Amino acid sequence: MICRRSTETSRKIFLIIIFFIFTAALLAGESDVLLKEDFNSLSSWKPLLFPKIKQHSMYSIISENGRSCLRAETNASASGIIFDKTFNVYKYPIVKWRWKISNIFKRGNELKKSGDDYPVRIYIIFKYDPEAASFTDSAVYGAAKLIYGEYPPHSSLNYIWANNYHKERVIVNTYTDKAMMILLEAGASKAGEWVDEEINIIDDYKKAFGKNPPETAGLAIMSDSDNTGEQATAFVDFITVYSRQR
Repeated sequence: MICRRSTETSRKIFLIIIFFIFTAALLAGESDVLLKEDFNSLSSWKPLLFPKIKQHSMYSIISENGRSCLRAETNASASGIIFDKTFNVYKYPIVKWRWKISNIFKRGNELKKSGDDYPVRIYIIFKYDPEAASFTDSAVYGAAKLIYGEYPPHSSLNYIWANNYHKERVIVNTYTDKAMMILLEAGASKAGEWVDEEINIIDDYKKAFGKNPPETAGLAIMSDSDNTGEQATAFVDFITVYSRQR
């Protein structure tokens, strides 16, 4: 009788320990996630427009196979949407998402301004910090603030679904060396398919710019075809920002 009670007590203690370990693991996993955008609405996003471009791309929420997702349509147009909150990239350097495109652009060319269009791109936009700026940057960004009323971004990583294949994974944007293009997908072989991506902001920034990134960044999505005059539809199923590789 004593042995049986002892065995039952030990089993209960064992189950309680397992329960707490499992619960702790779940809570720890949840605390790793800063943002999980499932695109049930666009309430957390605001338009990203460009002064000289009158034709804007269209962004909407649709349902596909019972799941909501973002639909981006571009037709000789350009504009984006930007998330309304920023985050610390050193605390949350991992970003994961799933995207899909209808087609690439026949006249798209990552190496020319006339071809700098993509069915979809995910931006990591780094905030300019005047207190950490050099004398030259202070003058340049200060002048820009006088014109536009606010500081422009310090720099950006543009994760793109490229129109063409390249040996290099990182390409300087044709308009500015403050924006570096990271080629995640290329060509039409996966058009019409959902593709999952996962990136490390700090690692990619170091590869692109050769130094550590600014601390604060934001998210933006863009679909543009103003240079090529073509059209495409892209979809984003979700975007999640993590504190570590999972």
